[in-house]
Amino acid sequence: MTRRFRGESHHKVDAKGRVSIPASFRRVLEAGDPDWTEGLNPNLVIVYGDHRRKFLECYTIEAIDEVDRKIDKLPRGSKERKILQRLYHGQSLPTNVDETGRLVLPAKLREKIGLENEAFFIAAGDTFQIWKPETYDQEEMAETEAWLDEQPEDFDPLIFLDKARGEE
Repeated sequence: MTRRFRGESHHKVDAKGRVSIPASFRRVLEAGDPDWTEGLNPNLVIVYGDHRRKFLECYTIEAIDEVDRKIDKLPRGSKERKILQRLYHGQSLPTNVDETGRLVLPAKLREKIGLENEAFFIAAGDTFQIWKPETYDQEEMAETEAWLDEQPEDFDPLIFLDKARGEE
């Protein structure tokens, strides 16, 4: 079974774009990199292409391979395949974690999401996201809180898993 990213944290970004990855995220990256062995730095892929997304999506090698397999099943020459190839192949950055547990985020990626001195990392199952903290708070967190406020006081979000069980 694939390990999942869990948790959230804030990390400083230096002038060269270096930022520490949460230690628990590094373990998942190692487990999700078929070429990783003790002493090597794990590889990952950062997807940045969708102009509407205000975050960077970071994939383990196994997770991006799964996306690639699904793209490969689409008809060659189809608009959907071309767009997905552009977003997940062309507008992505294969990289690795350095020996001190950091990523180097190029200026282009930092500028895309307005990242300056601090990055917010949040787990998203088989991926994790990197946000400008203020953007996450204003958009994602505000949306989640507003949605929860609309629910009854005794609402349990796990009810959605009961619905998913019927789809297995």
